[in-house]
Amino acid sequence: MAPVKVGICKECGKDYSEIKTVCGHCGYFASGGLSVNVDPYWKCGGCGRTVQTLKPPEKCPGCGEVCDFKNVTCYTPECGGSGNIDPRL
Repeated sequence: MAPVKVGICKECGKDYSEIKTVCGHCGYFASGGLSVNVDPYWKCGGCGRTVQTLKPPEKCPGCGEVCDFKNVTCYTPECGGSGNIDPRL
């Protein structure tokens, strides 16, 4: 496991000391290291299609449009942890 990071996440701008579970932008775990096994889930703002990939696609595979994608990955135990979609989002 990698050591706990010090400084600022280049993806989201948060101080690593403020990340309590896992950073939804870069995958950094508060206990140290990076999530390498689970890609985040992204939900299309147009049609609602969900895809699991490291970064959101340029065009939605569901509607074929260039849409805004929201990270809907679960990062807390209440919704099942990483590898699950957060039903609240």
